[in-house]
Amino acid sequence: MSDSATGCLGDAPALYVLSSRLSERETDAGSDVAAAVPVDLLDHLIPIPDWRDQRWVEHPLAAVLALCAAAVVAGMRSFAAIASWVREVPADVVASMYARCGHTGVVEGPSKCTLWRVLTGTPGAALDAAIGAWLLRRTARSHQPAGSDVGRQEDLVAVAVDGKAVRGAVSADGAQVHLLAAMTHARGLVVGQTDVAAKTNEIPMFTELLDGLDLTNTIITADALHTQRAAATYLHRRGSFFVFTVKENQPRLFDALDALPWTTIPIQHTITERAHGRITTRAIQTMPAPKDLPFPHVEQVWLIERGVTDLHGKSLSNVAALGITNLAPAQADPARVAELVRDHWGIESLHWIRDTLYREDDSTAHTGSGPRTMATLRNLAIGAIRLLSEIEQLNDSSAVLQDPDRGVSRRGRPGRRGRAGGPRPRRTAPVWRRSS
Repeated sequence: MSDSATGCLGDAPALYVLSSRLSERETDAGSDVAAAVPVDLLDHLIPIPDWRDQRWVEHPLAAVLALCAAAVVAGMRSFAAIASWVREVPADVVASMYARCGHTGVVEGPSKCTLWRVLTGTPGAALDAAIGAWLLRRTARSHQPAGSDVGRQEDLVAVAVDGKAVRGAVSADGAQVHLLAAMTHARGLVVGQTDVAAKTNEIPMFTELLDGLDLTNTIITADALHTQRAAATYLHRRGSFFVFTVKENQPRLFDALDALPWTTIPIQHTITERAHGRITTRAIQTMPAPKDLPFPHVEQVWLIERGVTDLHGKSLSNVAALGITNLAPAQADPARVAELVRDHWGIESLHWIRDTLYREDDSTAHTGSGPRTMATLRNLAIGAIRLLSEIEQLNDSSAVLQDPDRGVSRRGRPGRRGRAGGPRPRRTAPVWRRSS
C-alpha cells in the first residue's frame, strides 16, 4: 500500500483501525492488509438500505462507506481527498471487501462520482445507528490490563448530549445544518446523532436522539436548554438518570433553587487545577430536593461555584451554577456530581477536533445528507482512534509485565539504553500487531 493510503497512526493502515477483530487475534507484522479488512464494521454497515437501482449497482453500499470511513481515519477532509485516497487502495483489499458484501468480479474500486452519490444519499439515521452500535461493540471488546478485575460491577455510563452547527454547510435557502449528538464521557465516543431540522430546535429532538439508544444504567447530562419536564419524565420512564444545569429559561425552578439556604450548607467537595496560566477552583454543595420543587423526579439539587485566578492570585472570574439530578446521594456523592457536571463539557473537545483537525466548519458541502454523513464519519474516526490508543496502551502494559526488559529499554531507563530520558526506539509494528 502506498503512503497516501496509509493511516496516521504510525505503521497502522487506516483499514486496520476499523477492524475490531485485530483486538481478538494475533496479526503478523508482515501480513497482507487484505487479511484484515474492516470485517466487523462491514457487518454493521451491510443492513443500511441501499436506495440505488440495484440493476446498475456494481459497488456495494457497505463497502463504499467502509472505504470512505477509512479515508477519514487517514485524515482525508473532503470528497475529493476521500476519492483520491480510495483510488490507491489495493485491488485485492477492495475485492475482499466486495466479496464480503456478496459482490464478485469487480476489479476497480468506486469512482469519485459513486463516492459522492453514496456520501450525499445515505440515510443519515441508519448510518448513525450502525456506527454507534459498532463503537459500543468495540468498547465492550477493549482489552483489560493483566491482573484487572474483569468481573467487577460496572459503573453507570455517563452520556453527554449537546448540539453543534456545521457553519459552512448552508443550503440554498440559507438554512444551516445543525446536529445533536450523544457522546460517552469516559471514552468520548459518539453513540448517537440526529439532524435538527431548520423549522425546529434541539428540544424536541432530544427524545428522538435517545430513542435509538439503550439507556440501561446510563446518566444523561445536558445543558440548561434541555432542562425540560418532558425530558426528565422521558428519562425516568426509560430507567435512566439525568444531571441538568438550571438557568433562567426555567424561571420557577431557577428561583426555587436560588432561594434555598445555601449559606447554611457546608462545602462538600473542592478541586483546584493549575493549567494554561491560571488557577481554577471548583466547590460544590448538595442537598436533598425540596418536596415542592416544580420539577419531576429530582432527588438532589446542587450549587457549583467556580473561581479563576491568575498565577499571582488576581481574580479573573467567579461563576455559580445551579442544577438538579435524579441520582440519590447513595448513587452519586458530591464529588461524583461535580465530576459529571465537569465532564459533560468534554463534548466540546470533540467539536474542537472536528473543527481544527478536520476543518469541518470550512466545508461548504451541503447536498443531501452529505454534511451529516461526513460528520458521522469524523465521529467514527475520532472514536476508533481513541479506542485503538487504549488497546495499544493495554497490550503494551501486558507485554511489559511478561518481559520487564522490554519496558526498561522502551522507556530509556539506565542500562541498555544509557541515560534516562533518551529517545524512544522506533517501533517496527504497532503493539497490537505483535505476536508477544
